[in-house]
Amino acid sequence: MPVIFVGHGSPMNALQNNKATQGLENLGKFLRQKFAPKAILGISAHYASDGLFINDSKNLRQIYDMYGFPRELYEIEYHVSGSPEIAHVSANVLSDFNIKIDNSWGLDHGLWSVLLRIYPHANIPVVPLSIDMSKDLAWHFALGRALQPLREQGVLIMASGNIVHNLSLLAWEKENFGYEWAIEFDKKIKTSVLNRDFESVLNYQKFRGSDKSFFTLEHFIPLIYALGSSLQGDKIKVFNEIYNYGAISMTSYIFGG
Repeated sequence: MPVIFVGHGSPMNALQNNKATQGLENLGKFLRQKFAPKAILGISAHYASDGLFINDSKNLRQIYDMYGFPRELYEIEYHVSGSPEIAHVSANVLSDFNIKIDNSWGLDHGLWSVLLRIYPHANIPVVPLSIDMSKDLAWHFALGRALQPLREQGVLIMASGNIVHNLSLLAWEKENFGYEWAIEFDKKIKTSVLNRDFESVLNYQKFRGSDKSFFTLEHFIPLIYALGSSLQGDKIKVFNEIYNYGAISMTSYIFGG
C-alpha cells in the first residue's frame, strides 16, 4: 500500500469544487483503480493529544471540529466504520511507543473532509491515530518507521495536515495566493522530500519562512509520519501544489504506488 500525505486546508473544501478538491478526486480514482486497502490508518492534525492513542471503535463518531462556517458544512455526513482488527494490529506494531486505546475522539474534519472526495462511498474502514504533542519530531519520525509493516498488511496510511498553516496571517480576500515566504518554505520542503533528505525536513528551522509557516506543529507533524512510513524504493509524487489565502499550502505527496 502507498502512504499519502494530504493537505486538507480549509473545511470549506468539503463544499467547494476547486483545483484542490479536483486533485483529491483524481487521487481517489487512482487509489480505487489500483489498490483495495483493508483499512485506512488516519493521522489528522486535529487529533492532537497528550499521549499516543488509537481508536478501535467499530462505529466512528463524525466530529465537526470547526466553528463559524456555513450551516451546510455541518450537514455533511460521512458515515464510515472503524476496524477494531486493524486498530489492534497497529497498536501492536506501536507497542514500544506506549500507545493506548481511546475512543473518545472520532473522525474529525482533517480526515472526513478529504475522504469524502477520495472514497465517496465510505466503504474503507478508518482507524484514527492521534498525534502526541509532547514528543519531538525525531520521535514522530521513528513512529512512522514503526508503521511501515502495516503497508504489507493492506493498510493505507493517510496523514492529513498542511506544510504551511498560519491562520493568524491569512489573507481572506485572496483565495489562490501564497506569500513569497510561504511558497519558498514549501518548495524547500518539497526539494528535501523528493531528494529523500528527511533530515532537512526534521530541521526545517533552517529554511526561510519557517518562523511564519506555523506557530504550532500539529499540521506539520503528519508529514513526518508519512516520511517515516515511506520506504527507500518508494516513488514520490507531488500533487495539489496550491497556495490558499497567503499562508496555507495544499502541497500533498504519494509515497509508493
